[in-house]
Amino acid sequence: MCSIIGFCGTDSSESEIRTALMKTISRGPDASRLVDTGNGYLGFNRLSIMGLTEEGMQPFQKENLILVCNGEIYGFRKMKKELQEKGYTFQSDSDCEILPALYREYGTEMFAGLDAEFALILYDKETDTYIAARDPIGIRPLYYGQTKEGTYVFASEPKNLIELVDKIKPFPPGHYFQNGTFTCYKDMAKVESYHQDTQETIYEKIHDLLVKGVAKRLDADTPVGFLLSGGLDSSLVCGIAAKLLDQPLETWAIGMDKDAIDLKYAREVADYIHSNHHEVIISEQDVIEALDTVIEALGTYDITTIRASIGMYLLCKAIHNYSDLRVILTGEISDEIFGYKYTDFAPSAEAFQKESEKRIRELHMYDVLRADRCISVNSLEARVPFGDLDFVAYCMAIPPEKKLNTYGKGKYLLRKAFERDYLIPESILWREKAAFSDAVGHSLKDDLAAFAEKQYTDEEFLAKKEKYAFAKPFTKESLLYREIFEKYYPGQAEMVVDFWMPNKEWEGCNVNDPSARVLANYGASGT
Repeated sequence: MCSIIGFCGTDSSESEIRTALMKTISRGPDASRLVDTGNGYLGFNRLSIMGLTEEGMQPFQKENLILVCNGEIYGFRKMKKELQEKGYTFQSDSDCEILPALYREYGTEMFAGLDAEFALILYDKETDTYIAARDPIGIRPLYYGQTKEGTYVFASEPKNLIELVDKIKPFPPGHYFQNGTFTCYKDMAKVESYHQDTQETIYEKIHDLLVKGVAKRLDADTPVGFLLSGGLDSSLVCGIAAKLLDQPLETWAIGMDKDAIDLKYAREVADYIHSNHHEVIISEQDVIEALDTVIEALGTYDITTIRASIGMYLLCKAIHNYSDLRVILTGEISDEIFGYKYTDFAPSAEAFQKESEKRIRELHMYDVLRADRCISVNSLEARVPFGDLDFVAYCMAIPPEKKLNTYGKGKYLLRKAFERDYLIPESILWREKAAFSDAVGHSLKDDLAAFAEKQYTDEEFLAKKEKYAFAKPFTKESLLYREIFEKYYPGQAEMVVDFWMPNKEWEGCNVNDPSARVLANYGASGT
């Protein structure tokens, strides 16, 4: 994971921009560089993953183009060869070095053709134009704002921008920016038409596309590791990778010291795939002590994101401290496609699809944000196979009536797709879903709620929540998170659209807590 910044004007000093860039040095601790474009600055903090030599250091300067990119460009070697045949030359093995050449060939049309997770800023000296762009799901972070003089500023995280602009906004995924205008080049949630494949073909496509998605993400010039919760999604990623690689995986799991649900299941998967498995055990004190740090890293006040991030942050901190891993594969983005526990209550196939579209479009503010920040703040890079563009595009176009839970088991299509090759234990393949924040241990959520309860009297809670017109806190826990958020990001709450919650318009989902534990269908998820 790296960090980038682009200041698209001259109304700030080099020292101010350098100071802003260094706020995310943990994303790229290997090297840092800031260049004067002649009309602003482009900066880069490097975490070396592909092309480890000095020649792979950014910003890349190619004739009249200067570029910084935090990204992984899948299939770049083939594109590089094609560009070399056209006369382009390259100095490194970095995947991102091909981007200026692609822009020279295709202009902004290049973005729709990329199979990548990326956020980039490019300056074209010839036209005196800045261009910024973000991948279609928003796996790589990018934010922006304007100075009082109207200059646009782009950066990897809100903390880079907090002293440079008045209002910080998330850069919309699947868009590029040019001359003050945002243009959508790809909307992963939009389905033009549903395909009419047979059930067996659907299983085969889900299986083969996810396998390809994992395979792409194993390509790195540094060691790769795996987060393993013992749930379906992370277990499948590990099972696929174990079959593809000819060496034991490095798998990592975390749990509370009292009531960890998932540790035993993670151990079962690790034994099955013969991985080198590592467990991190945390206490109530660890959780409470990490809260402030986690909210500062996340840049959110959202309840479920913060709960789930504490375990992930502490796990990644241990990986950083006790291993040489640089790249981490995770299991995010399955729920948004195949359904949560609460989508069992969807009143119709159409409602299920609309909810899935909403969740895909908002991923960059919730689960994807969590994975990025918890991993990158510990100087690691996240890769998300379920976010593979071909996989998401195909699965979103499966007729939604086939994704509804009419089978008596959530995510039935995904489970059935991997039934045939025994990559993970059958008991894990068909295990009921438990949300990560709950599965680390039910006590994690309970400890946080109890801690928040001690911070305010009922009268203080009622008075303090009224300070906030946008996303008004509705529990003492949500108020605590908001107050910590405001300490680091004052007045920036609109970076997140609202609290992540089940669809309250659906019968059975009008709940006051985002945890699946409050739903009537939670059942065996908690065991």
